[in-house]
Amino acid sequence: MAEKACVKRLQKEYRALCKEPVSHIVARPSPNDILEWHYVLEGSDGTPFAGGYYYGKIKFPPEYPFKPPGISMTTPNGRFMTQKKICLSMSDFHPESWNPMWSVSSILTGLLSFMMDNSPTTGSVSTTVAEKEKLAKASLAFNCKNPTFRKLFPEYVEKYEQQQLQSQPVPEQASSMPAGAETSRPLLEEHGNSTKDEVNRVKPLNDVKNQQRKSCPTWLLLLLVSIFGVVMALPLLQL
Repeated sequence: MAEKACVKRLQKEYRALCKEPVSHIVARPSPNDILEWHYVLEGSDGTPFAGGYYYGKIKFPPEYPFKPPGISMTTPNGRFMTQKKICLSMSDFHPESWNPMWSVSSILTGLLSFMMDNSPTTGSVSTTVAEKEKLAKASLAFNCKNPTFRKLFPEYVEKYEQQQLQSQPVPEQASSMPAGAETSRPLLEEHGNSTKDEVNRVKPLNDVKNQQRKSCPTWLLLLLVSIFGVVMALPLLQL
């Protein structure tokens, strides 16, 4: 059971983290045990861990802050073993170097900095840059399978779901042209061409008739004049 001073100290640190968040770090105590904290470290840009989200735990002793906590990482990362305690000067591997002034934020800042380094330590592993980058890309999906992670860090679950939606292929948009419009267009064009042809055929016929009306044989002119006279023949010639 945690001592009163320990509970008071951890509550104070949590309020400080909520008020002034630390860049690339999110940490929250377990709802059922204030001695067990869960954290997420975001990989720094320009490193093989960029784009990665690394979930882990800090286990505080009841005597905190006079004794150091144990630190482990759950997400496969290529730098530390998973589910194993990590050796840090701020962890319970080195109680002789522990400073009671250190806090949750300073512990996790030191862990993030040490993670970017390649120095070997108890609990570390050696992997290539490509392997670290591959694990970084898969980290959020891995974390979201963990029920505790989903409960404590819903903002990261939402981020993962948004990434999934964005990665889905966009369905092709249906054409706005009504069905059958493509097939009906040639028919309309064909019909329009046939109409033009009919008009072109009718026009010469009308020209012929007009020409016939305009040209009157000389013999017919003389015959009409001789029968009806000039005055009466002219209206007949205009028909």
